[in-house]
Amino acid sequence: MNKLPTLDKAFSALANSHRRAIITALSLQPLSISQLAEFEKLSLPAIHKHIALLEEAQLVHRRKIGRSNFLVINHVSLQLVQKWLLQHQTHWGSAKATLANYDPSNYSSFAQPSSMPNTRKGKE
Repeated sequence: MNKLPTLDKAFSALANSHRRAIITALSLQPLSISQLAEFEKLSLPAIHKHIALLEEAQLVHRRKIGRSNFLVINHVSLQLVQKWLLQHQTHWGSAKATLANYDPSNYSSFAQPSSMPNTRKGKE
């Protein structure tokens, strides 16, 4: 198994509102699986499926203490996601740079859609 988290798995895991809520709850403190199930109002089998995906994406760590399993967030993986998002922040622009204000003539040095190569197979 690859030790490094992947962005694809992280974003896929974070695409679900229950899993995002789990990450939010765990950002405050470690919680047991039963506490998370109660917090999210999910059955134990359902919460286990969500946790399995978060573990596969390496967004959480599990630790058994006595008979209970506790989860904590993996700060390294979340920092990887944050770093990827922040590298694009400079490209977001301001309110003046929205699509409604986009003027293609101001960006003649950039490739226009008609000049971009067709990468779809079978579509010409």
